[in-house]
Amino acid sequence: VQLQAFGGGLVQPGGSLTLSCAPSGRTVSTYTIAWFRQAPGKEREFVSAISRSGGPPSYADSVKGRFTISRDNAKNTVFLKMNSLKPEDTAVYYCAAGSSWFPGDKLFLYDYWGQGTQVTVSS
Repeated sequence: VQLQAFGGGLVQPGGSLTLSCAPSGRTVSTYTIAWFRQAPGKEREFVSAISRSGGPPSYADSVKGRFTISRDNAKNTVFLKMNSLKPEDTAVYYCAAGSSWFPGDKLFLYDYWGQGTQVTVSS
């Protein structure tokens, strides 16, 4: 499975961006899809995930109330809507896919990874 992540860019603090993740050759509803991010000099960290079961998504505490993950089966795409962005949200954002039924926050749950898209929050 190849994952393509789109939508990164430069945005001012308080602004919004929407990231997209689409698996090639597979149906997005087949997988639990997650977003992770990695800032320079830091480890890759969990952001959000949406389960293949259709259950409630999960979020890191740092993004709860600001980010929303959703899946559009007709477009075969998972979206991450990011509002009220802060400079500390600056990172390369990766989407990942796994077979777990649970939207977990551990890297080992996800077998397939996209190439990453840069998000920079700066004035």
